[in-house]
Amino acid sequence: MRLCLACKEPINGRIDKIYCSDYCKSNYHYQKNKQKDPSNFVKIDKQLKLNRRLLHHFNQAGKSTIRKEKLLEAGFDPKFYTHTWSNQRNQTYHFCYDVGFLELPENGKIKYVLIDYQPQYMGKLPDLQ
Repeated sequence: MRLCLACKEPINGRIDKIYCSDYCKSNYHYQKNKQKDPSNFVKIDKQLKLNRRLLHHFNQAGKSTIRKEKLLEAGFDPKFYTHTWSNQRNQTYHFCYDVGFLELPENGKIKYVLIDYQPQYMGKLPDLQ
């Protein structure tokens, strides 16, 4: 007697059938894929989204300053960003989608200046369609 790979119930029907239902087939593959390590793409995308969420959370006013340590403690990783923009003073802002940060030393401590993307100064973002 053949048994379903997912639920171990007896299988009726074709000889080469290995699941008793579509639900069992779907559930089996879902559990199998869940056990795999996430790909680099998934890890990078997850960190970019976390960075953007943290920058947005600490930048409610459109422009703000925060200590680097506070942002790092919350899980921010400055190595992950989507693009850069340099202002007229040749300072390079790193952006996570629509929120940017600039690292500046201030009174012996490193701080981040957080800004929202402003198309009138920085140009239009490309359409991602």
